[in-house]
Amino acid sequence: MTRSFEDRRRAATCRRDAWRSAFRTAREHRRHWRADKERFKAEYRSARRAGRIPEDPGPPASGFALLPWLLMGMGAFSNVFQGDADPWIGSLGLLAFNSLYIYVAFRAFVKEAREATSTRVALVLLGLVTCGLALGYGGSWLLFLPLFGLATGAVLRGPQLRSIGTAVAVLAGAVACVRDGWDGLTIAYATWISTMVTAAILSLSEAVRELRAAREELARRAVEEERLRFSRDLHDLLGHTLSVIVVKSEAARRLAPRDMDAALSQVTDIEAVGRQALTEIREAVTGYREGSLAGELDRARSALTAAGVEPSVSRSGPPPDPRTAALLGWVVREAVTNVVRHSDASHCGITVSGTPERVRLTVTDDGGSSGGGGSGCDHGDTGGDSCCAPGGGTGLTGLRERLAAAGGTLTAGPGPRGGFTVTAELPVELPVELPMPHPGTATGTGTGTGTGTQPEGTRSAAAARPADTVPSVAAGPNLGP
Repeated sequence: MTRSFEDRRRAATCRRDAWRSAFRTAREHRRHWRADKERFKAEYRSARRAGRIPEDPGPPASGFALLPWLLMGMGAFSNVFQGDADPWIGSLGLLAFNSLYIYVAFRAFVKEAREATSTRVALVLLGLVTCGLALGYGGSWLLFLPLFGLATGAVLRGPQLRSIGTAVAVLAGAVACVRDGWDGLTIAYATWISTMVTAAILSLSEAVRELRAAREELARRAVEEERLRFSRDLHDLLGHTLSVIVVKSEAARRLAPRDMDAALSQVTDIEAVGRQALTEIREAVTGYREGSLAGELDRARSALTAAGVEPSVSRSGPPPDPRTAALLGWVVREAVTNVVRHSDASHCGITVSGTPERVRLTVTDDGGSSGGGGSGCDHGDTGGDSCCAPGGGTGLTGLRERLAAAGGTLTAGPGPRGGFTVTAELPVELPVELPMPHPGTATGTGTGTGTGTQPEGTRSAAAARPADTVPSVAAGPNLGP
């Protein structure tokens, strides 16, 4: 007996402990569930505020939103069953009113259908049926007049709504006064209110949906324009950098058999230009780069010299605005890249001249027509320009669009004495609201290793040499083939 009591007590204790453990586990799960719920709500709200989650406009409005108001005709429906109105005329009247009301209500939410002649005719017929039933029976049948005003407000929106809505309210008041005397003014007021409020609510709902659709379209276009801008920038950036690498590699190959030190210098510069390219691409994707016309002119002079083209650079006139200089730097980069890669020129002249209002950049080479038309042509290169297209290909086309957006012009074509000429004109000062091109050209003064920061232990050996001995590729290595 004692053993049995102890067994029962231990079993009860075990069950009680199990219940307590299950209760504590359930409370812990519930606490975690609440914490996760609050965290998810906070993340959703922050994402909503940041614009990463578009607002859900819900299902579009339809005629079903106006159907519940037909319950106002239940009194007339009961009059038909109670014999207070002629069963046949009342039933036909109810059928005609409900059919026309439903037809008008569902067509009121589509602009093309709302403005169609059939909808206007149905609205007029609805008004005639409503007035006939209200004049014939009065009482509960007068409530069809505010319903007619509601249908009028749903269909007629715009400048004519005020005059037509007032006319409908006066008509409803006159019909109601014929049946109920001065008490019919209440029906006139209800008809006017239902007309105006319905039109205002539906117009506001439609405007909100149109604004949301316009905002989504603007966001989509902004993304497309940003992708196009970034592709153009990468074309300009990598086209120049790869051209310098190719020229330097060819120079190293030619120098290796007879002058290994000079070949190693070229290889060192290739390493430096690769590091500079990595820096420029990192800055490009973050959109922090700004252009420097002086730096681009130095790099152009060095790249032309390395390619065996004699450069000639001249500047005159007032210094341009930094934004103007950034755009002109892109033109220099693109034009010189095409000279190095696609022309057989022996001389290239770069002239920057300006007046107090405008600045002009001209890049001219003496390449022969057999070389593909000078610096404007591009045959199967990574840049994608084509000499078949007037004025250059994708590189010059993108620059032309940039300059046009800034109030400038860009022309490219064969020069009067042969070769190829690229001419760009821009205002000396650009509007402040005009965005700077991202990415632009790395800022530089013709010396040093570029704007990118490199670890001290990984810097090229060329960076430690004097500028007059071996210039850095970031400033344009002037080693020549």
